[in-house]
Amino acid sequence: MKGQYGRVSTFAQKYADILSFNKIGSSFLDIDQLNFWEQVAGLDFLIYQWGQWDYDRQIAQTVLPIVENEYKVTCFPDRRTSWHFDDKVAEYYLLRAHGFPMIKSWIFWDREKALSWVETAKYPVVFKLKSGAGSNGVVLVKKPEVARCLINRMFGKGIIPGEIPVKGATQWKDFNLYKFARHKVGNLQRRMRGEDAERCWVPNKNYALFQQFLPNNDFDTRVTIIGQHAFAFRRFNRDNDFRSSGSGKINYDPAEVDLNHVRKAFEISRTMGFQSMAYDFLYNENGKSEICEISYTYIDQAIFNCPGHWDSNLNWHSGHYWPQTMILNTLLSYTDLAQPSFDK
Repeated sequence: MKGQYGRVSTFAQKYADILSFNKIGSSFLDIDQLNFWEQVAGLDFLIYQWGQWDYDRQIAQTVLPIVENEYKVTCFPDRRTSWHFDDKVAEYYLLRAHGFPMIKSWIFWDREKALSWVETAKYPVVFKLKSGAGSNGVVLVKKPEVARCLINRMFGKGIIPGEIPVKGATQWKDFNLYKFARHKVGNLQRRMRGEDAERCWVPNKNYALFQQFLPNNDFDTRVTIIGQHAFAFRRFNRDNDFRSSGSGKINYDPAEVDLNHVRKAFEISRTMGFQSMAYDFLYNENGKSEICEISYTYIDQAIFNCPGHWDSNLNWHSGHYWPQTMILNTLLSYTDLAQPSFDK
């Protein structure tokens, strides 16, 4: 299914190209077509790789459950895989309910209870928004007055990812005048053409999420499970920072990957019935694996860059694979879809 405003993303196009290369029929659907539901009724499978923008979320959470439950069409992602996507509170509640090792978190739905906790909390702690990517919703809180400021803002006008109003947030660390100016000029041009200025985030509000800070982690380990395949790499922290997501500093050496992370990721995906899931692992003070976040979708290039993958028995298989190939293999119960060459 086409993405935002009827566009085809490069991620989605790879699905179509792989299917065509293997002589498997497919077509793009547009939610705004008048015969959309008639087309849905004739499908075997529907793929809608939706992202973090509110536009995508509205469509996915409205349409996919109907397609999956009422039309009985197999979807990727299915409801079990994606209902909690980009919602770190839901992720925490879900995996904690099954006893999986999530980093300890404090979640509040009441301002006064959150402010009361501030007085006894052990600092530093990590403040997070439910949504966001590339660490744009994450900041380290070292003082109670900063925690109070964030809580009052969350139970007031709210906070948009990328606009956390305290020192140390990524909008200040990652600020680039050229990119900022280009973004503003692009918005102005879109307005002049009568288009939406930008794909906006919805403000996060009426909750507060704090997570235990785990020091002495120079990197996290990203393990992505697709069916019976595991891809893994280490992401090193930004310079003079505790955040690794969005750093771009990736080590793909499989010999450096802790296989305990891989085992745990396989266990969780098997137990939860996830079609695809990326897990971010850190070490706690006892050297044990704990999960920071999960996400059903991710940057495909990072998966392709892995020199190989592990199967569910932790046997290693060399080779570069696009996640779209592995997802289609899993979805269609294939094992050997061929990959066309893509410009990387």
